[in-house]
Amino acid sequence: MKNIIYITGHRNPDTDSICAAISYAEFKNKTGKICAVPIRLGEVNRETQFILNYFNVEEPELITTVKTQISDLDIDIVAPISPQISLKMAWSIMKRNNIKTLPVIDENNRLAGVVSVSNLASNYLDIWDNSILAKSNTPIENILDTLSAKCLYTPEGDFKTTGKIVVAAMHPDSTKSVIEAGDISICGDRDDTQNLLISSKVSLLIITGNHTPTDEIIKLAKTNKCTIILTPFDTFTASRLITQSIPIHYVMTTKNLVSFNSEDFVEDIKHIMIETRYRSYPVLDQDNKVIGSISRFHLISENRKKVILVDHNEKAQSVEGLEDSDVLEIIDHHRIADVQTGQPIYFRNEPVGSTSTIVATIFFENGIRPSKSVAGLLCAAIISDTLLLKSPTSTLVDELTLKRLAQIADLNVEEFAKEMFKAGTSLEGKTAEEIFYQDFKTFTLNNFKVGVSQVGTMYIEGFDSLKEDMIDLMNKKAKENGFALVLLMLTDILNGGSVLIAAGEHKEIISKAFNVTLTNSGVYVPGLVSRKKQVIPPITVAMNKIK
Repeated sequence: MKNIIYITGHRNPDTDSICAAISYAEFKNKTGKICAVPIRLGEVNRETQFILNYFNVEEPELITTVKTQISDLDIDIVAPISPQISLKMAWSIMKRNNIKTLPVIDENNRLAGVVSVSNLASNYLDIWDNSILAKSNTPIENILDTLSAKCLYTPEGDFKTTGKIVVAAMHPDSTKSVIEAGDISICGDRDDTQNLLISSKVSLLIITGNHTPTDEIIKLAKTNKCTIILTPFDTFTASRLITQSIPIHYVMTTKNLVSFNSEDFVEDIKHIMIETRYRSYPVLDQDNKVIGSISRFHLISENRKKVILVDHNEKAQSVEGLEDSDVLEIIDHHRIADVQTGQPIYFRNEPVGSTSTIVATIFFENGIRPSKSVAGLLCAAIISDTLLLKSPTSTLVDELTLKRLAQIADLNVEEFAKEMFKAGTSLEGKTAEEIFYQDFKTFTLNNFKVGVSQVGTMYIEGFDSLKEDMIDLMNKKAKENGFALVLLMLTDILNGGSVLIAAGEHKEIISKAFNVTLTNSGVYVPGLVSRKKQVIPPITVAMNKIK
């Protein structure tokens, strides 16, 4: 998931938030060699789902955090190894890739163990039992590879040795006293010694110096079913190397393994690394298959997720873990709030009715024509955010942009708006919670935490039966989450006004901000349709007067 730029709107996304993210991702992908991916921070509402279905566009992927994960790091991507490969081959892989640990997998590609440099070092530092090849069931292929040998003869069936390793450097009479059937013997080019070893029924005869035995010796080997191989190494080197042919399953660590998943968060694995202190740790994917390994070194140069924010610039409204990411751009039409960045960024904030108006303008400024489906999404977002240009936030720029986009999308704006509002504004069958969180935003005003939900509807009278449940929900929200004020704007799209429902310790602020009287925690305010332009500013002024 590295080298991806995530483009996201705010939590509890509305139509503008979703459509702006999808559309700006198309622009970035058309104009740069990047992979821009639109994401969402919550479920899409009915209106937005209608729009996505209408223009045949998939909803963005749901991502709830942009904290750094293992998948963001440049971990060691080394193919996991089979438990049958030799110690020599494992060491060669480690040197070639400059790593200290290798994950080992079973026949189902699942983690079976871990082999490290310390496991391999024991091959030299520990005193090995000279029957180690037999005990570890070392295959002949490992021996051939380790000794760079070639096989002159091997009997049918699987190779299996049951004895010890013997270097036949003594006189044949002395060798005879130590050799046993099933042994592995290393010898030079002496015919008498070779004859003795094979006659003693050794399982494997290793002839050093690439000295080819006589036909009689090969014939004798066939009779006694003794495998013969030739190695170019001298006797000392061959005897030193042969234990490196042991399969790694004999030395690998299999107990108390600590592994991580590619989706694990870096902040979580740091504590585990401190407590366990292994050199490195296997990393598994979602199917529990090994994809690489990670060490403390990788945490030093961690790659943060790259994020572009649209339709918001307030930390409380944004994705979790934003402080652990790199914010590259902000495209918004709300007040400037509290998102902080570690470096200068492209920040575009314009007093228009919709973020999608700004996104469309960016397309046109760069001579880029949005696709027909994206032009449709941008139209829908402008219609939604400006209530078909009836909102006081609506500007001439919104109107002209909507007209231009509608031509590209081949869209009858009036007819589409009716269908869209009808699909998205019905309250029938919805719970108080579903309505409240449809478009809920959090603000910090004069150090007070304020939450404002806005729901547009063409059937405002259908809310009466839900009012008491809504007030209970809002009071609970205020108490449990420390909100000084929780407000619901139930906006009448047809008549251009809103019912305000208030809860929280400072709900009387509504009376002062709008010069109204709350009755049973609610009041209807004609002409009030914009949260951004008509609600937040007067509440901010009223909040600033609280001492």
